Amino acid sequence: MSTVSSHDSQSDLIALEASAASARAGFACMFSTSDEYENALITARRAEGRYGSAFDWQPVMLGGCALALLGVLVTFI
Repeated sequence: MSTVSSHDSQSDLIALEASAASARAGFACMFSTSDEYENALITARRAEGRYGSAFDWQPVMLGGCALALLGVLVTFI
C-alpha cells in the first residue's frame, strides 16, 4: 500500500514542479537587459508616430552652419 501512496506523491511532486516552472515562465522577461527594453520601447513608439516632429530642424541647422562658415571665410579672406 505504501507504493501506491509513494506513486501518488511522486506524480504530485512532478505536477507541482511543472506548475512552478510554468509560473516562473509567466514572469520571465523577454529582454535580457534594460537597453534592449528601451530600444524596443522607442521603436514601438516611433512606429506609433509619437516622436514625429512637425518641423524638420536638420536642414535648417545645416544651412545655418553653412552660412556661419561662409561668414567666417569671407571675414578672414
